[in-house]
Amino acid sequence: MILVIARHELKRLFYSPLAWTILGITQLVLALLFLSAVQNFIDSIAPKLVGVPNAPGVVSVVLSPLYLWAGVLMLAITPLLTMRSLSEEYQANTLSLLTSAPVSMTQIVLGKYLGLMGFMLVMIAMITLMPLSLTVGTHLDWGHLAAEVLGLFLLVGSFTAAGLYISSLTRQPTLAAVGSFGLLLLLTVLYISGTAQSTASRLFVYLSHFSHFLPFLRGEFDTAAAAYYVLFTLTFLVLTVRQLDGLRLPR
Repeated sequence: MILVIARHELKRLFYSPLAWTILGITQLVLALLFLSAVQNFIDSIAPKLVGVPNAPGVVSVVLSPLYLWAGVLMLAITPLLTMRSLSEEYQANTLSLLTSAPVSMTQIVLGKYLGLMGFMLVMIAMITLMPLSLTVGTHLDWGHLAAEVLGLFLLVGSFTAAGLYISSLTRQPTLAAVGSFGLLLLLTVLYISGTAQSTASRLFVYLSHFSHFLPFLRGEFDTAAAAYYVLFTLTFLVLTVRQLDGLRLPR
């Protein structure tokens, strides 16, 4: 049943003009950034690295900024993709059909989440095609690239879980999008505040998403950072299940 719900959610996204628009704009913006970074590397950076021992490679100079920008864009994009997941079900009165069906709330939430993540995987795969195109003319550090892809996947997975939970709180998709974006933006502000010289705080840095994303951009498989994303994702999925469970309680 989880896979049935996931397949339905994924098909609904691909039938939505909004999802296709987001996919196209994201690829266009990141492609422009990628081509600009490659051209700058060829013209300005590569000649200076000739003969330099242990010089940074194209993955560090070109691809790490690309995935950083991808993470920033996902912060704005994910709320737009998750806002309809449950809010629209409220509006169409189809959620009551789901809750009355012989399926658990956990199955419903996991199905919705997996469907959304299926679309996110398509986006990440299309982003990764850009770095793979460099294999025609250079050698890539595959371990470094794999760490960046994994980091982006974990980051987006946590964004999606948070957006799904906010979507379960309201009937208005617009409010769900604004609420999700506000929450994710708050976590980003925590990182900026935590690293500022006047308000430095290790707690703020730890709570922020992007502080755990940076090790992956450096090519590190950070288990502590991965654990943060997994716990964050599980927490919001459990909160979503609890929220929907309240709909089955007798009133």
